[in-house]
Amino acid sequence: MRAVIYVGPSLPHELARKILSADYRPPIKRGDLVHLYDEEDIVVGIIDGVFFSESAVGHREILELINRGIKVIGGGSMGALRASELCDFGMMGVGEIFRLYRSGVIEGDDEVALAFDPLTFCPLSEPLINIRHNLENAVAHGIISSRDYEELIKEIKKIYFPMRSYDLLKSIAATKLKQQDYSRFLSYLEENKKDLKRQDAELVVMTIKDLIGSL
Repeated sequence: MRAVIYVGPSLPHELARKILSADYRPPIKRGDLVHLYDEEDIVVGIIDGVFFSESAVGHREILELINRGIKVIGGGSMGALRASELCDFGMMGVGEIFRLYRSGVIEGDDEVALAFDPLTFCPLSEPLINIRHNLENAVAHGIISSRDYEELIKEIKKIYFPMRSYDLLKSIAATKLKQQDYSRFLSYLEENKKDLKRQDAELVVMTIKDLIGSL
């Protein structure tokens, strides 16, 4: 069985290949899946996709693959969003971001949106979901209060997604936190910052690897 996986800024192709040898393609856009309709013995992974520069992958495209007996697994970014919408129709979702969308904790496309270099797929901004994840962890470790979290999330959400970054978060935190709390927050962020999208993208690839190995 052959794996076709759409991924870009969430997980560099060279790192993904260390987990699984597969046909890695750029972030998915509308119309890409049509070319797979007549393929046999494949599994499709959707991680990254375009939202704004081109039309996003359509629900009907994914459902057509599923109806043709092709397994479709999503997570990490666009794949998590689509899986949350289509898991009742046969699409498989994995990872924390999928869980958050599915449970309704997060809703907006901009939670996973980021700007990236179209040639290298290198991220040029930070997705809100990663910032949210690290702020939640900071609350859990007693670094900031729940009130601080709400205030920081509210302010960062006001910023258009291509402009979001940890430097911007630090600038906002400097105006919202007391000096002692701010210094502790900076140290925590520097030492403990996690990339949730990367973690979930790796989980998608590992899930496909396990699926292929089980067949």
